[in-house]
Amino acid sequence: MKKLEGHGNTPLSTSRRPLPPRPLPFAVASLGWPLGVISLVGATLATWYSSLLIASLWGWNGKKQKTYRHLAQSIYGSWGYWSIAFFQQVASLGNNIAIHIAAGRSLKAVYKYYHEDGTLTLQHFIMFFGAFELFLSQLPDIHSLRWVNGVCTLSTIGFAGTTIGVTIYNGTKIDRRSVSHSLQGSSSTKIFKAFNALGAIAFSFGDAMLPEIQSTVREPAKKNMYKGVSTAYTIIVFTYWQLAFCGYWAFGSGVQPYIVDSLTTPAWTTVMAYLFAVIQISGCFQIYCRPTYAYFEEKMLSRKTNAHFDLRNRVIRMVFTTVYMSLITLVAAAMPFFGDFVSICGAIGFTPLDFVFPVLAYLKAGRIPQNTKLRLPLLVLNFAIAIWFSVVGVLGCIGAVRFIVEDIKNYKFFHDM
Repeated sequence: MKKLEGHGNTPLSTSRRPLPPRPLPFAVASLGWPLGVISLVGATLATWYSSLLIASLWGWNGKKQKTYRHLAQSIYGSWGYWSIAFFQQVASLGNNIAIHIAAGRSLKAVYKYYHEDGTLTLQHFIMFFGAFELFLSQLPDIHSLRWVNGVCTLSTIGFAGTTIGVTIYNGTKIDRRSVSHSLQGSSSTKIFKAFNALGAIAFSFGDAMLPEIQSTVREPAKKNMYKGVSTAYTIIVFTYWQLAFCGYWAFGSGVQPYIVDSLTTPAWTTVMAYLFAVIQISGCFQIYCRPTYAYFEEKMLSRKTNAHFDLRNRVIRMVFTTVYMSLITLVAAAMPFFGDFVSICGAIGFTPLDFVFPVLAYLKAGRIPQNTKLRLPLLVLNFAIAIWFSVVGVLGCIGAVRFIVEDIKNYKFFHDM
């Protein structure tokens, strides 16, 4: 595999769960200012720390681990391989369903702007996006997506700049006396919204693909990966945080899970934000479906390296990716309850990948020096992260399931939202 000439900033920015569908302003609104700010800052620092740990474990035993699964196998044996494979699939499936719905809603919003009386439904646009992703799925690997990643990174900046600017503009046009920042609903509703919000915030920065990306970074890969991770989190501070805080300030507790839905004027800037969102999501979707494709190709195509089998391999890849995309598209179209999928896929898939495995694997691999004053604080920190975010994962899952049940009561399957 060819090495990327940079520090991995572009694929890291793309693989980080995309900004457009993150319900961060809504999550902060569900917690209120103090707890919302603390949760957002804490989750960012914890995932940054965990990402650095994973980067440091790459090649820890003298062998370069090209996938998260093989890294886990090198530390925990076969059960580590299969555990990470399972959680990667859950994370990628859940993430791709959620962002697939977000892309469909964005495309529909653009369509309605130009054709107010148009008859196309959300399901049509979910299908259109699925067809486009099926086309991109025929590209062989992450390296072949480098031009897609570059465009998506620019779209991330474009979306953040546009949305933050328009949010502030809308906030100044609203009668501030009409904006409430108090928690809404009954006591039980507030509790479940808080559970859901904790999960949404904790898993907004998840990345289940770090070793796969690190294997494409030029040498010294570890040093460059540290730079790439830190750069990606610097971008998060200046985009995700600002959007979360500005969105809650502007619209208060009435902010929508998908922040662009709260924007009103000027309309053309909202359309531009929707388009930026679709572009960024298209790249992130590909990054997250690659573990599934890679596992399939490892089992089915690894021995078919002769040129004679090229056409056969392409046909097999087309069939498999078509089945995968059909499944994702069907679920997204049938249950477009966008906001709640974010927490549940994060709770089940990203908790072990982002918080539990990195800190425990770092200890298991013996990376903390024995004779150092930092040993005890690092042990406490690692166990605290694993325990706390496991609790957050359970709470987030409870909150998400509760709201999905409520959504099913209020909406029919294949509802045109």
